[in-house]
Amino acid sequence: MLHRTFSLLALCFAFSFTTLCHAEDPPLRWWKGNLHTHSLWSDGDQFPEMIADWYRSEGYNFLALTDHNVLSEGMRWMDHASIVKRSDAGIVDRYRDRFGNAWVETRGNEGEADHQVRIKPLDEFRYLIEQSGQFIMIPAEEISDRGEGKPVHINATNLAEALEPVGGDTVRQVIENNLRAILEHEKAHGREVLPHVNHPNFHYAVTAEDLASVVSERFFEVYNGHPGVNHLGDDEHPSIERMWDIINALRQTTLNVPPMMGIATDDSHEYHGKPGSRPGRGWVMVRSRYLTPEHLIRAMKKGDFYASSGVSLEDVNFKADTKTLTLKIQGEPGATYQTEFIATLAQEDGLIDEHRIGVTVKRSTSLTPSYTMSGKELYVRAVVTSSQPPRDPSFDGQKQQAWTQPVGWE
Repeated sequence: MLHRTFSLLALCFAFSFTTLCHAEDPPLRWWKGNLHTHSLWSDGDQFPEMIADWYRSEGYNFLALTDHNVLSEGMRWMDHASIVKRSDAGIVDRYRDRFGNAWVETRGNEGEADHQVRIKPLDEFRYLIEQSGQFIMIPAEEISDRGEGKPVHINATNLAEALEPVGGDTVRQVIENNLRAILEHEKAHGREVLPHVNHPNFHYAVTAEDLASVVSERFFEVYNGHPGVNHLGDDEHPSIERMWDIINALRQTTLNVPPMMGIATDDSHEYHGKPGSRPGRGWVMVRSRYLTPEHLIRAMKKGDFYASSGVSLEDVNFKADTKTLTLKIQGEPGATYQTEFIATLAQEDGLIDEHRIGVTVKRSTSLTPSYTMSGKELYVRAVVTSSQPPRDPSFDGQKQQAWTQPVGWE
């Protein structure tokens, strides 16, 4: 038997290209993840491993902690009183209950001003949380800058080290300068990094024209679960979804560059049931064979993902030869769904008419809706809206949705 085992191994080494020894590629599948998350490393109110454990238990496959201008690394101690002030008196007890007394490190005298708790870095706690092929953590940062007195925040996912905000004279210049630093970091470290612009309507800081003009930026948040980011806009500012179409109308005509793609995130800060930006409101579903940062980011850069605030899609397929976009919706009991196919329509003179931007070219209540482009569209995308509200809405009247990426522009 031993001789037979060695013979088989030798055969594998000698003929590794044969089906006898060739490992099968895993199938493409959808992976669920959140790319905008805050912890006690910046202005969140929970220990990072408690946050990661929540996402894992809720069926997520990947999570990026994106604290402001810092990676969760190195030695950090925080006053116990400050932790309690952000959350409640039971936070450390719950931390001990979940991970044990030996894991929770404190110093100083309990009840005194010198009482502190250690905030663990990612490279230490990830080994308690990650599971191969099921759940991974990705190092990331929210680069928080300002331009013209307004907040300009850009997330960078899969960083090797923290990046300092670069600054600039204008909002547009701040985006360009920080994006350049991220791309230089990506090249210098030989790793895939995903930059995306956060909540452009936060303080109405970033306009569609700003985002259209920074042509090397390909991602922004079409949905952010923070209730204070003006998702719906107002009488003077477009909603984020309307902004998406304005951006891509400009990119497809004036600039002739690929469109912006849309991400959904939580921007979670609050984990104890209080009002604020809570977890579980927005996520991305990425189609990849492997659950690794590199494969997930490569898939997103190809546009093989969708954004969601509750609706799940079994399939998104665009056939380039027929210019047909087809969806397969994963229906939930008691829910109905409406899919809107949205396009910006071309004009012969190449100019942009406001009434041609973000036009609904077809509506469908089917669970397998499809749309074939006529040749008049600069691109087409789909948004699926459920009759059901999200589990934890971020604004009044909200319904569960899913957003696919613009296609047909190639």
